[in-house]
Amino acid sequence: MLVQILLLCLSLHISAVLGQFGFFEQMFGGHQQQQQQRPAGGMAQWQAHSDAVPCSNYLCPDTLVCVAQPSDCPCPDVQDVKCLIPDAQDQGASTVVCVRGQDGCGIVQRLAQKI
Repeated sequence: MLVQILLLCLSLHISAVLGQFGFFEQMFGGHQQQQQQRPAGGMAQWQAHSDAVPCSNYLCPDTLVCVAQPSDCPCPDVQDVKCLIPDAQDQGASTVVCVRGQDGCGIVQRLAQKI
């Protein structure tokens, strides 16, 4: 009986989490299909390119730029603007969101304040 209750709770939790991802994807423009900026030829070729880049810190996966930390990665598209959203729990951390449009980071920051 206890196992059945735990399985029911787990399945409800998973469905709630998946629902949240759909909400954020739609809210931040995920409804538009975007192509990865990785070289053609699959993951093996991308891995070979990334292995050829000398980097002792963090290698940005989309741009293959070597930076000190992940939040320093540039946006993959030159038309995008990089917005840093401070983490409420970790003062030194932030989430990076790349946006495009006239509003820039303003709308992302307003949405982040509501969370």
